[in-house]
Amino acid sequence: MNVSLEFKKIKRTGFFPAFFAGGVLAGAIPLLDMVFRSESYADLKESPLQIIFGADWQMMAMLNVLLIVAGACLMYHTEYADNAIQKMKSLPMKESGMFFGKSILLTIMLVIVLAIEAVALTVTSFHWFGLYDGFWIELGKNLGYLLLLSLPSILLSLIISSVCKNMWVSLGIGVVCVFVATMLPTANSILAIFPFAMPFQVIEGTSQTQTTHFIMAAAQIVLFSALELFIIKVRRSIE
Repeated sequence: MNVSLEFKKIKRTGFFPAFFAGGVLAGAIPLLDMVFRSESYADLKESPLQIIFGADWQMMAMLNVLLIVAGACLMYHTEYADNAIQKMKSLPMKESGMFFGKSILLTIMLVIVLAIEAVALTVTSFHWFGLYDGFWIELGKNLGYLLLLSLPSILLSLIISSVCKNMWVSLGIGVVCVFVATMLPTANSILAIFPFAMPFQVIEGTSQTQTTHFIMAAAQIVLFSALELFIIKVRRSIE
């Protein structure tokens, strides 16, 4: 799992600027919402973070998941372009290590995006509501939860991209999955754990039972890891 190698392969593709720009755009959502609609939240009794997440997280989460899908597509596009992946197979390294290296790098980029969004959430809360006791603990708990629920979508996006040699096919599949996720009823416990739907969930307003349910559902990453290893084995036997 050579993450530094994956970094070198992707650094000239616009991958990193796209994530930084996406993080800034997502972070601007709560700020702009409060600038134009702050009076709508003046009489609400929930905590500031609960108000902000309830009002803005769905749009922020959609941007995050679209970044994950686009990032995964770009990562494997560089491998399939000019048959680079075939050349990589001739080197003394495992294809599974390449997959998990990409997974780690994509997770790191999501952490950076969440950090940018955390700054925006902090500024929004401080300016319009003021910081309160327990704010940092609540913020950290929410962001950690959101990162955990995003891991299945990262692995599934990379699996789709690894199977589809044409970047536009994998991108199209990913975008369709994202928009399907936005239409799934969250009340249905089975549909709600669809990997692309999980990043839309937040702790705020969610019961302890539901929270535990989603945390356990994040174990899908084990299933997706095993699926990718199986795909690699099948692909080697066919080629």
